[in-house]
Amino acid sequence: MVKIQEAENQIITDYEVYEIRPADQELLIPSIEEHKKIFGRVPELVAADGGFHSNANVEKAAEAGVKKLAVPGRRGRSKGKKKKRKERWYTEGLRWRVGCEGRISVLKRRSGLARSRYKGINGMKRWVGFGVIADNLISMGQYLSSG
Repeated sequence: MVKIQEAENQIITDYEVYEIRPADQELLIPSIEEHKKIFGRVPELVAADGGFHSNANVEKAAEAGVKKLAVPGRRGRSKGKKKKRKERWYTEGLRWRVGCEGRISVLKRRSGLARSRYKGINGMKRWVGFGVIADNLISMGQYLSSG
């Protein structure tokens, strides 16, 4: 399993290759902390799929300083949850997350991450690292040429 963290302009800021697949819920808070370590601040908006949701993660993200958390949980009947789902930032966060799924597909096709050419976990980590570097170079080039 590979975890990919992405920021604006389709730049991959962090990735991790796991030998044994961890539960998605265990990855959210460490990802926020890694973002803070890289950029010196927590992200204003965090978007992930429902597998990353837990009440503990929502509380810890708020304590860390995340203002907007677009991680859908189980549909409850709470009026607060329904109201939040209708806010623009929340729906845009969910759209961002859906776009990330497309980015994973692009990484597989364009950067060769569908299949590692190296053997073992260390080879897999090297292969993914090369793919991330290649994809970031392409994304930066596209961004710089359009501006």
